[in-house]
Amino acid sequence: MGISVRGSVPRRAGGVAFAVVLLGGGAVGCGDHSAKEGSAELTPTAAVAKAVDKAEDITSLHYRVTGTVPERGRITAEASMKTEKTKPTAMTMKMTVAGARAKGGLDIRFVGKTIYLGGSGVDTSKWGNKSWLKAEPAVWGRGAADNNSYGVLPGSMEGSPVVQSTIMAGSKNVRRIGAESVDGTKAVHYRGTVTTRDLRAAQSAAKGKASWQRRTDSIDQFVALRVDGTLTMDMWVDGDDQPKQFRVRGKTYPTQNDTDGSTLDLTVTFLDINQKVTVKTPPADDTAELGG
Repeated sequence: MGISVRGSVPRRAGGVAFAVVLLGGGAVGCGDHSAKEGSAELTPTAAVAKAVDKAEDITSLHYRVTGTVPERGRITAEASMKTEKTKPTAMTMKMTVAGARAKGGLDIRFVGKTIYLGGSGVDTSKWGNKSWLKAEPAVWGRGAADNNSYGVLPGSMEGSPVVQSTIMAGSKNVRRIGAESVDGTKAVHYRGTVTTRDLRAAQSAAKGKASWQRRTDSIDQFVALRVDGTLTMDMWVDGDDQPKQFRVRGKTYPTQNDTDGSTLDLTVTFLDINQKVTVKTPPADDTAELGG
């Protein structure tokens, strides 16, 4: 037993249309580049800004997520995605929730505007024991108000990690922690705190349409994380001035299922960038359509 899907799927983004319930129950990396000496000469703020600029050129990403999210507990996931620069967007993810209320893994795929859900953690007994369930319209990787994964993904993981990595550019107190190794890649570790006020100030100071849009997207991703107050963010920048890893931590707003609020602590590691990503549509004869 794992995730049970009950009832029909509403066509609107509001609510948990998959009605996901966690039932009871027990490549090649980005390169082994050294952190450039020149990066150490930049101010921490300038080094992070440079990494954010490089992130703008990412068209696809293979990444890993670990940490704790409100209402779900411990999460581990590995995914590959196409960014907004590559049409059509697509994403495939293998995710495991390690809490006491969950058992089994999830295989999640977004193809166009359709989400597919499979894996050992899904109960499809009410749909002829098909291997896959699907629903649409589904949206992933956008802003807080636009995403709709039908409750499959935690809200903090519905946004694009490429855009989430740009949030730190709005920090007013970035500092250099030091040189470290991330998955065998040498990188420089930076840390700062961010608030919505910081991000809006950065948006107001943006020069040019592209910069303004990037700041706007950062605000949107901050909102999607549901952080109540201050977000602490770490970024590891590799020798190519690319984000190699980032970590976000903060107290989150209370929700209907978590009335006291909780703690978000997610680490995203970039494993591959700008490599070919292919997301296969599951077989139609082994897929049940919800809400039809």
